Amino acid sequence: MTKAILGIIGGSGLYDMAALEDRRSETVTTPWGEPSDALVFGTIGGTDVVFLPRHGVGHRIPPSEINYRANIDALKRVGVTDLVSISACGSFREELAPGSFVLVDQFIDRTKGRVSSFFATGCVAHVSLAHPVSPLLTDRVEHAAKATGITYTRGGTYLAMEGPQFSTYAESQLYRSWGCDVIGMTNMPEAKLAREAELCYASVAMVTDYDCWHPDHGEVDVPEILRILAQNSTNAQMLVKALAEDFPAEHEACPMGSDRALDVAIITAPDKRDPQLLAKLDAVAGRVL
Repeated sequence: MTKAILGIIGGSGLYDMAALEDRRSETVTTPWGEPSDALVFGTIGGTDVVFLPRHGVGHRIPPSEINYRANIDALKRVGVTDLVSISACGSFREELAPGSFVLVDQFIDRTKGRVSSFFATGCVAHVSLAHPVSPLLTDRVEHAAKATGITYTRGGTYLAMEGPQFSTYAESQLYRSWGCDVIGMTNMPEAKLAREAELCYASVAMVTDYDCWHPDHGEVDVPEILRILAQNSTNAQMLVKALAEDFPAEHEACPMGSDRALDVAIITAPDKRDPQLLAKLDAVAGRVL
């Protein structure tokens, strides 16, 4: 059995984890560059937790410039087995009001120019992303949401846009017509890379606004978003605390195999693999290489 280590990536408004005990910070260097910030280690209710602010402390890094590969590699490198992504989002549904949480289970990737894979020429791999979140981990997040009384919805499609600008009205209406539920700028390629790194991944999208489709919200109101962000951050802290306090000591095998995603994914023949790329994949794919 593998010891469970819970990783938390904090999005807009969530730059620290107040409940962490015995905390220490460590700057982790990866073959892909520097993560968004130092990793913060600690425990909550006896569970080992590693926290990383996605945009860096003080929100220094915009969505398009986040080093997603370095972030995921660093978390994998220090032993994280289960990763919960927390991020701000806009809502495409009247019932998904600002202040509510959505436990996302699907994504549509509309980002441009972001590196979305650890694999490349010299070592080709194709992982399945049909079901991009891990159901058991999402079960545990849902249980924590219920325990804390947070308003949440389980299931929803997250439209990942490039940003940093918000949507045009036409884009907002288009994404609604596609059946999307929320919109954000950071869960892709993060979810793809987490799957390649064989991390169980769950996504908590915190609604801050109705994007610009809503008749009472002709444009995104940044001051109002900041107010909702503060409220959401408080709820996210409670959610993570409840999650960690009831987390299993041993990693639970994912029923859909997200923690063994590379078993049959690597296509390149062993004698054709690039040694330099293999060296960079030591943490991400070392189990199968």
